[in-house]
Amino acid sequence: MTFVERLRQIGFRPDEAVRRAVVFERVAAARGESSGRAWQFDHVPGRIEVLGKHTDYAGGRSLVCATEQGFAVAMAPRNDRQIAVTDAVLGERREFPIHPDLEPPRGEWINYPMTVASRLGRDFGGDLRGVDLVFASDLPIAAGVSSSSALVVATARALIERNALGVGPAFQREFAALENLAGYLGAIENGRPFRGFGAAAGVGTMGGSQDQTAILCSRPDALSQFRFDPVQFERAVAWPDQFEFVIGSSGVRAEKTGPALEHYNRLALETAELRDVVVGPGDPGMTLGRAIIDPADAGPALAAARQRIRADLDLERANRLEARLVQLVAECRTIIPGVVAALSRGDIGVVGPLVAASQAGADTGLRNQVPETTSLVHSALTLGALAASAFGAGFGGSVWAIVHTSMVEAFASAWEGSYRAHFPARSEARFFRTRPALPATRVE
Repeated sequence: MTFVERLRQIGFRPDEAVRRAVVFERVAAARGESSGRAWQFDHVPGRIEVLGKHTDYAGGRSLVCATEQGFAVAMAPRNDRQIAVTDAVLGERREFPIHPDLEPPRGEWINYPMTVASRLGRDFGGDLRGVDLVFASDLPIAAGVSSSSALVVATARALIERNALGVGPAFQREFAALENLAGYLGAIENGRPFRGFGAAAGVGTMGGSQDQTAILCSRPDALSQFRFDPVQFERAVAWPDQFEFVIGSSGVRAEKTGPALEHYNRLALETAELRDVVVGPGDPGMTLGRAIIDPADAGPALAAARQRIRADLDLERANRLEARLVQLVAECRTIIPGVVAALSRGDIGVVGPLVAASQAGADTGLRNQVPETTSLVHSALTLGALAASAFGAGFGGSVWAIVHTSMVEAFASAWEGSYRAHFPARSEARFFRTRPALPATRVE
């Protein structure tokens, strides 16, 4: 069976199956001398954070979907404790042992597979066997579509399957639900403890588990709403057939282990400070989400939180934390439920103003926009998009636009032309289309 046939069999649209098959064929060709072994192939997508800007690590909620683009991954078992990872696009091969004392290099793609191998080697120990991995991706790198987390998920899936961890008692106890595994993979990436497993170094970011959750748990042809810390599926809403996402990647790299790391972690540290002021030190398990998002009437809790912010902090710091508090509450309590409700009743015209409020919150509460992403949002709306929003960590990255299928090609061409005219130096910018797609899936 050809890769086109395999991809169509698992649910890819015919044109996307043809396009994605090229990526899988590149991976298959890169296996080299070991191509006669028992290789298995996985599709591991990127993700769109439709809404939920910096909400996951605060215990908030997000609205997400997987992209049709992603990683094509080939895996073959080894009988030693080594992992060999080959980037079929760059032509680079790295090899390392499964060991808890690995020191992954920051700022390089191998950081992600090595961090997974180190954490699994510590948490599951024993005599874990290695794998050969070959991958290629059609996702733009460091563009906010979670290429790094996709590589984390791909590596973890390969090692879990190779070592039959899924049938072990520790795995069954901690990861009975797929959402729990997503939370654990988020903890691998950010270095936090997870249930019975202690903290580790991570890749260097203080993020959450939204990306891993979207990659593993999204529903095709739907947007999925999740709650975080811990990860909980709340609901899914069908995606309207007559619309698609067009993604504009700005070409401003938002690498979570690169130049944007300090900015990204600043937001996480501010959120932790906000939690300490609002909740206090007496209840370390209480998240901002449970404190100010869950109450049926959040008014008193929000008023008390603002009073504590003003009482405990200097004016500049208080203004910043209060703006972040307002952004978080609006995103989780009003904007996300409002968009889901609108889509569920077919009232898509309501989506635009709600998304605009989310984008405004990114400007005022997160301060993570750059001229390129701001311009992409404005030009998308000018060109006729129903709604448009920057997404991901910010400080670069991408913007999504919701566009009627009948005008996708013309819109994408005009959007790209406008952007390149205004930002000619951003040669790495990319524009592509997608519908809400499959989560990580075996390609039989």
